[in-house]
Amino acid sequence: MRVSVQRKSVNFLPDSSRVVARYFINGDLRTRNLLSRIFLLTETQVNQALEQTLREFASRHRNISRLFYKHCENIRGIIESMGITYNSLSNEQRMLIGSYCTMEFSLESAAFFNPSIIADFDQSYLEQGETRVIISFRATGEGHISSLVFRRAILDANNNLHLYKIGDYIDKAEISHKQLYNKKRFIKRLKEMHIEEEYTKSIMDSLPDRFEYYVLKNAISNLLQDQELSASQRVAFEEITWLVDSFYDIQFHKDSDLTERVIFPISESESNGIEDARFVRFVEDDGSTKVYATYTAYNGHTILPKLISTDDFYTFRIMPLHGNGAQGKNLALFPKKINGKYAMLSRVDGVNNYLMYSDRTTLWNNPQLIQEPKFTWEFTQIGNCGSPLWTEKGWLIITHGVGPMRRYCIGASLFDLDDPSKEIGRLEEPLLMPLEEERNGYVPNVVYSCGSIIHNNSLILPYAVSDYSSTYAVVAMEELFAALIN
Repeated sequence: MRVSVQRKSVNFLPDSSRVVARYFINGDLRTRNLLSRIFLLTETQVNQALEQTLREFASRHRNISRLFYKHCENIRGIIESMGITYNSLSNEQRMLIGSYCTMEFSLESAAFFNPSIIADFDQSYLEQGETRVIISFRATGEGHISSLVFRRAILDANNNLHLYKIGDYIDKAEISHKQLYNKKRFIKRLKEMHIEEEYTKSIMDSLPDRFEYYVLKNAISNLLQDQELSASQRVAFEEITWLVDSFYDIQFHKDSDLTERVIFPISESESNGIEDARFVRFVEDDGSTKVYATYTAYNGHTILPKLISTDDFYTFRIMPLHGNGAQGKNLALFPKKINGKYAMLSRVDGVNNYLMYSDRTTLWNNPQLIQEPKFTWEFTQIGNCGSPLWTEKGWLIITHGVGPMRRYCIGASLFDLDDPSKEIGRLEEPLLMPLEEERNGYVPNVVYSCGSIIHNNSLILPYAVSDYSSTYAVVAMEELFAALIN
């Protein structure tokens, strides 16, 4: 049975004008040479160069002078190694030096895709049938580096999206790393990352049962200075650093708009991008709510599944997931506990859908196979398109299937509420497949989503168009259930 899909005309397109100011350095030697040239400038020349820079860039960033001071402070060690007393530098010199250590990065210049949608915490001052929502996107810029960005909108009674105005600036968060680590859990995660014990044992044996972030970070930094390290040793030590840096909190300024907040790659484990965040509004047993998101951190050759949690979209906690089920991509958390335990979808083998239970949101073991490719359009692999949706008839899981010519289509399945390992029904044909005008993009022939919601008895399904832009579609739930339950 075919299900009718109403595609909406809203298009979320990449916007290359959305830029963030990043720290930039060309290595110690080139930086010393650069500083030598700056220190030859007269006071008048310093002021003139700084004034020109501020005239060109101050209107593009909120308080860019603060960033210049911060980025100058980042190379304080290099400056002092040249025999310069840092405190003797004028404010203008520090800002000018900082400007040379800053570059603009266009967050969305390449793509704006893989959306996820949840209901906003604030549902006040709305008309009958309206819901305020938050939509997340994977924004991709130069070098295919991905970050997380947000939009706020209102879904009206007719399922039309009314977008809020986008803020003028980009706000990068302040970062604080977790201070204490459990050694047993840390060692277990190292094993799951297949880091050789022969390289880690001596380091970990020297640490107490609960160790501080900077103790391990400094120990690894010292080891990495050894020029006699083998390539495999160096990689192992770098991966330990990536793991310890993967625990952190970020805090955005209260005067930033949601559309101005960007979760940019911070730790080494995600230096090449934050990919495919699946946001979910989680309801605790006591009725309180928290927002979680699973995402994939990528550093160019290693992926690490991670979890974000937030209560307000100002403060976020980021933690790596661990366990033999926290492997690969495509993890999605259920929006509530099932029989007293957290539940998670995964695709540990890259082909099939699995189910896991846990007492903790960060530990996932013993994945259970619940769904394999069945129809020709999903023969290559099947996976989820976001967290399951609770309905009275069962857990609705929006899936993606990969078929001939690596074409991605979106499907749907229904699973038992008490035992989501039991499939009630599955669409034989795709719910959504790339139209002719949707086939071309960064990755051709792909429609893909990272999360949907139910609104006014309709499925609201935001989706990416060939890994380039995004839009959304609406499906009547009654029609969808009729096709799933037969």
